[in-house]
Amino acid sequence: MAKIGFVSLGCAKNQVNTEQMIYLLQQAGHEVLPDVDGADVAIVNTCGFIDSAKSEAIDNILALGQLKAEGRIRKILVAGCLSQRYQEQILEEMPEVDGILGCGSYFSVVPAVEQVLKEQKTVYLEDIDASIPEVPRTLTTPEYYAFLKIAEGCDNHCSYCVIPSLRGHYRSRTMEDLLEEAEGLAAAGVRELIVVAQDISRYGLDLYGRRRLPDLLRALCRINGFRWIRLHYLYPDEITDELIDLIADEPKILKYLDIPIQHVNDEILKRMNRRGTKAELEALIVKLRSRIPGLVIRTSLIAGLPGEGEAEFEELCEFLRKYRLERVGCFAFSPEEGTPAAAMEYPDSEIAQERAEIVTELQSRIMDAFNETRFGTREIVLCEGYDPERDAWFGRSYSESPDIDGNIWFTSQNELRVGQFAEVLITGAQDGELIGVCVDDNSK
Repeated sequence: MAKIGFVSLGCAKNQVNTEQMIYLLQQAGHEVLPDVDGADVAIVNTCGFIDSAKSEAIDNILALGQLKAEGRIRKILVAGCLSQRYQEQILEEMPEVDGILGCGSYFSVVPAVEQVLKEQKTVYLEDIDASIPEVPRTLTTPEYYAFLKIAEGCDNHCSYCVIPSLRGHYRSRTMEDLLEEAEGLAAAGVRELIVVAQDISRYGLDLYGRRRLPDLLRALCRINGFRWIRLHYLYPDEITDELIDLIADEPKILKYLDIPIQHVNDEILKRMNRRGTKAELEALIVKLRSRIPGLVIRTSLIAGLPGEGEAEFEELCEFLRKYRLERVGCFAFSPEEGTPAAAMEYPDSEIAQERAEIVTELQSRIMDAFNETRFGTREIVLCEGYDPERDAWFGRSYSESPDIDGNIWFTSQNELRVGQFAEVLITGAQDGELIGVCVDDNSK
């Protein structure tokens, strides 16, 4: 049987698909290596959402091509969004690639591997709107946290976004399948469950005729083993009073919400095909903060969108100054082929990049001020490791999502265990991250 190496790029949803491919290959008897070096087949699971993601994917493919030229890997399979979007260009312009798997073909990875090993050029581009097979996975996250992908695809059709054309329409998994998977994750030792989809707030609408995220969350909270349940991503106008009350009242659901808003100017929101207005966004933030004490809001913004002049950009910055969202990621607008926004007039890429940098600098000051409000507080921290160079442990509180928000660094008089919870007194900040000292290492 073959030796397989993986490179997984992009979002957590992509990572779940990588984990499913690993499981299928292992079940077929193949060996999955910790690295691509020495692999019979190297599989890169790509993101193709924006220019920076495409560039990263191409760079990784070229790096694999170099390893192939050196005889260190034999074959290359390219999977995911880049394959779905640019299948012809990949096959024509990248001769080092031996096969592609589109977003509807992750579950054909075993025959695809077997075909490329037989020197066959392999192309799997199956229906992206097909029902989602229930396939187990081999976790690639640390054993104490895992993602639960509750739906595939998207029906929002924002004018700048290609995801519906790559991932298909929104398809919820059944409640029964999700709870069975979650039970297995809890039994395997997962303490933090991160609920993901392109839009989790729409969950159940296609299957049950109504939004059932609150029902799903209540059932997840009843599963023994989970201490934290984290939510990514909620569409603003889908956040109901029922959901707000549940988040406020349920101790397992972290008071950390990822709510992508992209912009606040009403005309730009219309051009983006985003539902809702600036006034409604403002009212939502006020309501959330009043009803969920200690809430941390994460959002993503786009600078340089069609219709954004200096006035509209300043309106966005003023919104940040006023509402001081705790976590913000800002991207420069990337006109994606085939989207309505790409045909609109928009600021040039240099202006968009400059504006994204201005927002990032503004947000860094807001973040510093947020960190200062936490000095002297005690935080429950999930311990993720020890750095001997810093002679400090590191981990995350409810305010930090993995691989996004950084760490809390702290000292401890006792030896800790990765995956345990500890109570940490926050004493300061360094390089944008909090520092502290463990005051209780028996937090359960």
